[in-house]
Amino acid sequence: MRTADLLLLGASQVVTVDGGRAGPKRGPRAMNQIGVIEDGAVAIHHGKIAAVGTTNEITAAFRGSRRIYCRGRTVLPGFVDAHTHPVFAKMRVDEFAMRCRGADYEAILAAGGGIHASAAATREAPVDDLARGVRARLDAFLRHGTTLVEGKSGYGLTFESEIKSLVALRRGAARHPVEVVRTFLGAHVVPAEFKADRAAYVQLLIDEMIPEVARRGLAEFCDVFVERGAFTVPEGEAILRAGKRHGLKAKVHADQFRDGGGALLAARVHATSVEHVDATRRKGIQALERARVVPVLLPSASLFTGLKHMPNGRRLIDAGLPVALATDYNPGTSPTENLGLVATLGCSLLGMTPEEVIVAITRNAAAAVGREAEHGRIAEGRRANLVILDAPSYTWLPYRMGTNLVHTVLVRGRAVVKNGRLVKAHP
Repeated sequence: MRTADLLLLGASQVVTVDGGRAGPKRGPRAMNQIGVIEDGAVAIHHGKIAAVGTTNEITAAFRGSRRIYCRGRTVLPGFVDAHTHPVFAKMRVDEFAMRCRGADYEAILAAGGGIHASAAATREAPVDDLARGVRARLDAFLRHGTTLVEGKSGYGLTFESEIKSLVALRRGAARHPVEVVRTFLGAHVVPAEFKADRAAYVQLLIDEMIPEVARRGLAEFCDVFVERGAFTVPEGEAILRAGKRHGLKAKVHADQFRDGGGALLAARVHATSVEHVDATRRKGIQALERARVVPVLLPSASLFTGLKHMPNGRRLIDAGLPVALATDYNPGTSPTENLGLVATLGCSLLGMTPEEVIVAITRNAAAAVGREAEHGRIAEGRRANLVILDAPSYTWLPYRMGTNLVHTVLVRGRAVVKNGRLVKAHP
C-alpha cells in the first residue's frame, strides 16, 4: 500500500472538474462534464493530490493516519476568483446609499465619489495600512472557499500610488494561504488631474509606470479599461503592447456598457482574458473564440449597480468559449467575496447550468489567470487545494443563494478553514 499524509473519505460527491484536453473547458459539452465521483475519496501526500477515486478504491490503495470523513458533504477544487480589486483604503457605502436614493453615477462623481474617491483615499494611505486591508480581504475570500485570486491595482492612478498598491498587494499576500496573481491596472480611468491632457497620462503609463512595474516584478499582467469614460481602443492597444514589450501579459476590461471594440482588441493582442463583455456582439465573440481568450463574466457588479443588462453566458458558451465567473470584488460596485453567490447569478441570470458554473469558478477561472496547470481541478499531481461543502451535492452551491456552505478548506493539503472558521491567524 502507498502512504498518504491525509485521506478524505466517504464524500457524498467528489467533483474533479478533470478530463478532456489540457487547458480550460470550452463550449457546452465540455463544460457540462465535471467528473462526479459518488462515495468519493482523495489521497493527499506532500501537499499534492496522490489519487482520487471511490472510497473503496482509495482505502484499498493507501494508508494514512490522518483522515477526514466527508459523509453528506461534497469535495470540490479550491475556488478561483479571476477578477478582484482588493487594494483600496476605504469602502464606498455612502455611495450605495446615494444610489438607493436615486443618484446616478454622474451625481456621485460630482459629489466626489466613484473611482476618483477611491484614488484620493488610496493615495493618502500608508502602504502598511493597505497591506493589512489586503490581508483581511484574503481571509474573507478564504472563508468562502477561494484559494487563488487575481488582484488588481488601479485605485492609485499616480506613479507612486500604483507602485505602492502593488507593493501592498505583494506584502499583504505574503505567506497567506490564498495565492494572489498580481495585475497592473494603472489604466483604470484617466485621473482627474489629466482630464485636459489624456495623452500625457497614457504616455506616463507607457514610459514610466509599466517599465517600473516590470523591473520590480510587481505584476504578471497589464490590464486596461476600454470603455466610454475610460480609455479608447487605440489608447488601450498602445498600453497593452507596451506591457507586452516589458513581459506583462494582457488582460482587458471590455464592453461592459456597450460594444466599443474592447473584445476585438483583446483578441488582437492575444489577451489571456477579457473581463465583463456584457455588451459584446457576434463579431467580438467570434474573435475571442478564434484567439482562445477566456471571457470572465462579472454578474454581481451588474446586479449591484442595477444595470438592466447582464453578460450573455449562454451565448458565449454555445459559441465555444471557456467562460469563467468572478466576483469583481471592489468597494464601489461589487463588495462581495462570495463566489457561491456569483454561481447562483450564473444560473439564474446568465443562462448557465450548475455544471457550467462549477467549471467557471474553478478550472476556467484558473486558466483566466494563467494557473490552470496546478489549480482548478482534482487530479493526480495537482496542488491539494480543496473545498469541502456542507452539502450533499455540488448543485447546492448555486441553489443556496448567498449562503456560505464552505465547511473546510485545504491549501496544499493543510486545513486552513474548519467549520467555516479560519483555523488560526496567519503569520
